[in-house]
Amino acid sequence: MTGKNVWVVSFAATVIIAIVLLLAGTPSITANDQSPAAKAEVKIDNFSFGPQTVTVSVGATVTWINRDDIPHTVVSTDGVFNSKVKDTDEKFSYTFAKAGTYLYYCSVHPKMTGKVVVQ
Repeated sequence: MTGKNVWVVSFAATVIIAIVLLLAGTPSITANDQSPAAKAEVKIDNFSFGPQTVTVSVGATVTWINRDDIPHTVVSTDGVFNSKVKDTDEKFSYTFAKAGTYLYYCSVHPKMTGKVVVQ
């Protein structure tokens, strides 16, 4: 083989390997593959909590920030935490000491709901 032929064969092999890797795909990361967060932030805006579900580790602090133009609260359905009414740009934080699922809502607007999963 001449130098030019070796280069063409080498290039072709590289292209074939790249195509095989692309067709095989890369593994995706699912929520179950990710470690729970050490802290999280939930934005209150447009009469909703976002994200609606937050997953954190035991000992993590979740902070809710009211970005709405009207007051809201953050109240757990099991009585674990209960914020005062928060006006625009005010924050409420809670540190989760035990694993579990904590459902919460706004007592001013009960249709607003969210969930914290502590692992």
